[in-house]
Amino acid sequence: MKKILSFAFIIFLVGNAAFAQVTLPAIFGDNMVLQRGIHVPVYGWATAGEKVQVDFMGKTYTTTTGADGKWLVKLGSYKAGGPYEMHIKGTSITIDYKNILIGEVWLASGQSNMEFGIQTEKHAADVIPKATDNLIHVFYVPMALSLQPLYDIAKQPADSPNGKWLVCSPDVMANPKFAWHGITAVGYYFAQQIRKTTNVPVGLIGSYRGGTPAQSWITEDGLKESPAFTKYVDIHKKLVDNYDNAKATYPQRMALYQDSMKVWNTEVGNPYSEAIKKWQDDVAKAKATNQPQPPQPRLSRRTPIYPADPLGGYNSPTICYNGVIAPLQGYGIKGVIWYQGESNGDNLADAVEYKDLFPRMISNWREKWGQGNFPFLFVQLPNFRNPASAPSEGNWPWVREGQQNTLKALPKTGMAVVTDAGQATDIHPANKLVPGNRLALVARHDIYGEKVVSSGPVYKSMKIDGDKVIISFNEINKGLTAASLVGDDLVIADGQELKGFGIAGEDHVFVWAKAVIQGNTVVVSRDVIPNPQAVRYNWADNPPGNLYNKDGLPANPFRTDNWPALIK
Repeated sequence: MKKILSFAFIIFLVGNAAFAQVTLPAIFGDNMVLQRGIHVPVYGWATAGEKVQVDFMGKTYTTTTGADGKWLVKLGSYKAGGPYEMHIKGTSITIDYKNILIGEVWLASGQSNMEFGIQTEKHAADVIPKATDNLIHVFYVPMALSLQPLYDIAKQPADSPNGKWLVCSPDVMANPKFAWHGITAVGYYFAQQIRKTTNVPVGLIGSYRGGTPAQSWITEDGLKESPAFTKYVDIHKKLVDNYDNAKATYPQRMALYQDSMKVWNTEVGNPYSEAIKKWQDDVAKAKATNQPQPPQPRLSRRTPIYPADPLGGYNSPTICYNGVIAPLQGYGIKGVIWYQGESNGDNLADAVEYKDLFPRMISNWREKWGQGNFPFLFVQLPNFRNPASAPSEGNWPWVREGQQNTLKALPKTGMAVVTDAGQATDIHPANKLVPGNRLALVARHDIYGEKVVSSGPVYKSMKIDGDKVIISFNEINKGLTAASLVGDDLVIADGQELKGFGIAGEDHVFVWAKAVIQGNTVVVSRDVIPNPQAVRYNWADNPPGNLYNKDGLPANPFRTDNWPALIK
């Protein structure tokens, strides 16, 4: 939180900077990767009317800076290759960029499971020492918040690895100052697979922030396009209106907070204070004599309230898009990989809303980028929290359904299912190899046209036959089976009892069901439901489902009903 607040007072200065000579955004630099197969945009700022010349691959491109201080040229469309150099000339400056590659550029974004760095990932000890690949280049966008779109990334210290293109190496991947414990692990595993299967350079841009809901990644214009999101527009407007006053009073409020923390720590907050030490001694004596333990001292009288962030915090509408996506907007990319939704699953109303909010966000990015419907691939929420006690419970299933429905709503979207790869006790599962590789399968199949299986079974239709429901699927491929993921490996268990299916009658109450594979269908029943109406599969925060195709990918969670969520 303190780190985020430290940005709050400088980002408006960055957003309103005036450029007296030719300048380019930080995303342009040595070691950058340019997207193959498109007319590469190169852009920046300069004095209005100034002529700008870009020399690249033996050709010269010229333009004149507009009245708004911006300039843009579009280079040729190139095949993968490199390294190359680029020279940008203005009236009084020449900028030279070296070791430029042309290949596939992917932007990795979302919240903490995308932010989760390679250094703390499960396989880090084995992966990082082998991370030498001069055809994978990575770029991390340092976190910043803004109520208005920023033009550029805030200038970083000269010795910082952040905010610049780096060539993948063990030293880079292990650098303790790089991103949050290193570059995104999901993104890195994805990049490895794309690099290997396409045999071209890969540029990976990491721009993400933990704990952020989808509304913080949409522009104000994007929110205004849907009446359903008026509440977020109103929140944003209120923050903008109150920003100056909040910023002016923030130092005083911070000082009061720090003073109260000193009192708190001295009097009651320190775990080694006299009160706590006496209580711990009393507990030890009680245990030794088998006596009831004394109650813990009450420590809440002086609990300080952290002063509010003048920008509203990183869960405020538009705040992340403006801070860490807007500075990239327009840079040539192949597409986006995304891992987010946990924060929108905190309550049921927000979880249900995700089906509208998420596709609006994707469309907003595509509109702002001006590069058409670029691919947008995402990880569906994993399993988390206590194992399901009922076949229909929790908020996350509704977020997952919103993600699933986005595939139908928008072209060139793809999804990796990981309801078997999470951790019940940790919202940040340490194994990012599974989601990274499954995202890569989606890209390889959908984007690069490889003949690989990229999806598990997907619900197609249902048929009620007496006291049974027959479920048909797409994406069966080699056939249906029961299986389980053990570490990184799938264990096929043909004939094993299927789990995760619930069935309901006219009362809409789901109970666990018996489910049996019959050919390319699953037959679902339960003797206490003689007149079944609907089936749900893996409809819980941490579901037990074990249905896969024999190609090794899990079935998508689904429901056959359209019954509304019971939002209280």
